[in-house]
Amino acid sequence: MTRTGPDAEPATVLVLDDNDATRYVVGSWLRRSGHTVVEAVDGAQALALLERSPTAELPELAVVDISLPDMTGFEVCERIKRGPRTAALPVVHISATAIEASDRTQGLHRGADAYLTEPIDPAELQATVTAVLRYARARRRAERLAARVAALHRSTLDLYGAADTDALVTSAALGAARLGAARATAIALGPDRDALHLAHHGPGLPAGQEVRLLQAPPVLLDVIAHHTLGDATGTATTLLDADEWHGVLADHGLDGTGLPAGPVALVAARTKPGRPLLAVVVDRNAVAAPDERGLLPQLTQAGALALEAQRSQAEEHALALTLQRSFLPSRLPAVPGVDLAVRYEPASARSEIGGDFYEAIDTPAGLLLAIGDVAGHSLEAAMAMGELRHALRAYAIEGHDPQTLLHRLDTLLTRLRPGLTATVCLVLIAPDRRSVRVANAGHLPPLLRLPGGTTRYLTEHGILLGLNVPQPPPVDCAVPPGTTLLLVTDGLIEVPGEHLQSGLDALRDAFATAPAELGPAADLLLSSFARAQTDDVALLLARLD
Repeated sequence: MTRTGPDAEPATVLVLDDNDATRYVVGSWLRRSGHTVVEAVDGAQALALLERSPTAELPELAVVDISLPDMTGFEVCERIKRGPRTAALPVVHISATAIEASDRTQGLHRGADAYLTEPIDPAELQATVTAVLRYARARRRAERLAARVAALHRSTLDLYGAADTDALVTSAALGAARLGAARATAIALGPDRDALHLAHHGPGLPAGQEVRLLQAPPVLLDVIAHHTLGDATGTATTLLDADEWHGVLADHGLDGTGLPAGPVALVAARTKPGRPLLAVVVDRNAVAAPDERGLLPQLTQAGALALEAQRSQAEEHALALTLQRSFLPSRLPAVPGVDLAVRYEPASARSEIGGDFYEAIDTPAGLLLAIGDVAGHSLEAAMAMGELRHALRAYAIEGHDPQTLLHRLDTLLTRLRPGLTATVCLVLIAPDRRSVRVANAGHLPPLLRLPGGTTRYLTEHGILLGLNVPQPPPVDCAVPPGTTLLLVTDGLIEVPGEHLQSGLDALRDAFATAPAELGPAADLLLSSFARAQTDDVALLLARLD
């Protein structure tokens, strides 16, 4: 008999029959077709054989006689189909006695995949076995493909949700393992292009640590690029046997630590010209199945898109941050009797830029300190911040008092940026350094530390800018020599889910015991409060001598 195709490949077949002659004949026919035959003489023996067989070594088909000494073939079939490990095992019933249509109907209803009655024609048995195997193998392939497509979707979501390059290559390596790779290594350059990020999945790693982050020289990615995409975009897969792979690594002084040993499949993807690629190195058999061959390139392409998004976001954030910093003062004025220190910390690299700003302007009426925050995190907020700060400088140089300055800033914001709001706190230090005048438009209150260490907030304030609402008169406060003034934006102390007053109280206590020197005091406050920083932070300190 001629048999072709993967569905005609030999299988291990369980033959269950208590009749020695029948079992011998059926087994002979199956062996003649290339199948491996295991035999059992009763139901208990057959079920025990299936129970102790490893999942990977289970028979692919069972030929079961109906009349058995300990139970019927119908019962054996039902128990096979109920077992989680054997539920997909196809069963072909044979019988010399249960040959009526009702018997065949019962057998098929109770789980059998085919039913033959004796006398059995050898060709019919072989054809039935081939057909049942064809269906069972197709079903297994479809189920495996569906599971791996689902794994691809899950891994793609993980890639798009990766917070940084380490998380991305970890998701890519795990994704390749979900697609059937016993060993997988994902490799990418981070947004800074200085460090190679490499994650390896393989046997022997501790539970809960399925992926290990490794180090490798950046040339490794160039080597893979040379053998896959070169300078092109898209995806490419290259198959190398073990000797070829070791030769490639040896030619570039690499020892292959943390990489599959070979034979390997190199899968690479790049979404934009001139960008470093994302590479996944797996055991070659991970791309052997024709139906699944395209899944790993799809995973790698998704990873490359996610990596490109990370790079683009990092570049855009760096440009925006440069623009934002250009709006801030390049230096502070040197004014006799007042020492100044400032700190500005942007939020994390994945956050949008904000509208925090500070200013110190020497005017005829005294030294004007300002701190503010435009609502929102966007380029528009940063642009509005720059406009407010430059307008403040112009109005202050004209000699306006703090209340008038807030009124003019409110008018500017209302007309030029309708819908935006901002908080601004102005503190005018008198020329004799013995009093301060505070005009606060909805900002955090200034915090004073007197020479003895006592601290208190100047809590009087008006409403935030951008609402076209008049501001109350400023408040004057006498200060003794050696007083230190602290102005901050809410990014320093605000914690999502916690009341702002808790942060204000903690800041007051920390400021009371902070070093007298302004620089160390500023550094201490930043390190103590900006632990889980999700917003920009501006901090301005002034000591009045």
